[in-house]
Formats: sequence, C-alpha cells, structure tokens
Amino acid sequence: MRRLTLRQFRVFEAVARNLSFSRAAAELHLSQPAVSMQVRGIELILGMPLTEQLGKKIYLTDAGREVLHASQAITARLDDLQHNLAQLKGVDSGSLRLAVTSTVNAIATGILARFRSGHPGVAVHLDVSNRATVLDLLANNRIDLAIMGQVPEGLGLAATRFMDNPLVVIAPPGHPLAGRRKVTVEALAAESFLVREAGSGTRAAMERFFAARGQDIRSSMEMSSNEAIRQAVQAGLGLGILSQQTLEMELTLKRLAVLNVEGFPIMRHWYVVHRADKRLSPVAQAFKQFVLADAGTRPARRK
Repeated sequence: MRRLTLRQFRVFEAVARNLSFSRAAAELHLSQPAVSMQVRGIELILGMPLTEQLGKKIYLTDAGREVLHASQAITARLDDLQHNLAQLKGVDSGSLRLAVTSTVNAIATGILARFRSGHPGVAVHLDVSNRATVLDLLANNRIDLAIMGQVPEGLGLAATRFMDNPLVVIAPPGHPLAGRRKVTVEALAAESFLVREAGSGTRAAMERFFAARGQDIRSSMEMSSNEAIRQAVQAGLGLGILSQQTLEMELTLKRLAVLNVEGFPIMRHWYVVHRADKRLSPVAQAFKQFVLADAGTRPARRK
C-alpha cells in the first residue's frame, strides 16, 4: 500500500474539523478541488470512504474518524518538533502564527513591524479576522498568539492586558450633534448607525451599552471592516462607534468628529492572548514580551 503524506494528513484534518471542503480550502489557502483531490487520494490508498454527504452536510465515516485521530496526533507531534527545534535556534529564526481582530489591526501591524526589525529572520503568518473567528483559531490551536479585545471566561485562555481601547462615537464634522457640548443617549438613539458584523467585539460592546440604558440601535448598514465604517461616516451615511486609537489621522485632518456623548468613551482594553495550556515557542514568548514592553514605551496620545 502506498504511504500517506503529511500534506494529506493536514488537509484531511482541516476538512474533518470544519466538516466542510470549502472552509478547509479557505483555511489552508488552497482551491476546493485541490482539497477534494487530497482527500480522494487518501480514500484510494485506504480503499474506503472517509466522508459521506447527506443533503448539504458532510459527515465522517468510521474510517474518517480514525484518520482524523491519527491526523491530529501527527500534527500535534510535528508542532512539538517545531517547538523543540525553535528552542535550539532561539528567536533569530523560526515562525510565528499570529491572529488579530480587525479593530486592533493597525496597532498590531505597527508592533509587528517593530518586532521584525529586530528579528528579521522570523517568518510571520498573520490572520486578520473578527473576534469570533480569532477565538475559533485559538480554540483549535491554529495560532500561537492573538491580539484582541476582552476574552470570555471559561475558554481556557491566558490573556494579558497591554493597552487601553476607548470606543467613541464618530460623526462627520458638519453633523448637528458635533457642535453640542453634551449629547444624551436618547438623542444618540434617534440617529442611524453603521455597525460591524455579528461576532465583532466592537458591535457587542455597542449593543451592551444601549441595552443597559433601555435603548435600541437604529442600524442603517452593516459593514465588515472599520475602514468601511470610517469612510461611510465621512460620507454622511450615519454615525459609527470605533476605537479612538484607530482614528488619529481622520481626527487630525478633521475628517471626523468625536461626539461628546454621556457614558462615552466605552473603556475597553486590548490583550495578548494564547491558550493557557500552550507551551509558547521562544519566538512566540519573545513577541509576547515585546508587545508588553512596546505598549509601555509608546508616547501618550494627544487629546
């Protein structure tokens, strides 16, 4: 019998974990036909099917579950091997798998650039996603570290706070509320908002704020990125709630205005996060310490 390859094991593990060929393909940055071909190759070698499709859903066969267990054991052993080799090399080389939420992307990429200037031999894989996706990557041990907002309890994650993240209400400079010394929550609730997609930490914080005050959000449009919201607010399509840390250029150039709303800013924080049971490689440990030190040396933001 021909031998299975490590590539086949990794591809099948992604398919079995996602129960989806398309999601596995997106995760592995492969085409869906390429993923299907790898799984079909395993089935031809073993002489039995690994998946079955009922309607639009994919299920693992008994053989598929056995191959999944083997795939997970093999990939875990390879991760241990890479960790041990990285320890021998130190932090001048090796790899770092990092995920950041889109809200903190601009801050995180700046930190990453400063880290790599001192460690040019480190190869970095960066995934920018919303909060729900980053939590999923952590849960499935697909990344070493994450930079994100508040982490839910009970998920077995270790989170270290490194920077404040004040959420503010933004409007075009010419908006009627922009000239008020104080804006009530009731006045704000009468406005239309541009909101992030479900699963975004910013949207969750926004919804909690209004719900705690007995108000509903009037959402005129849902957008999948902070940049899209910034542009849409500038165009006068509605108000937005974003991190003030990401608005420096727009506020300096007076393209946007921060409204003086009672109860704002909503003070949140950014964290560097990893699985509590994960043994960090020297590269990941060095980057974590760099994030904490870098945040402590950044100049204070001007009011």
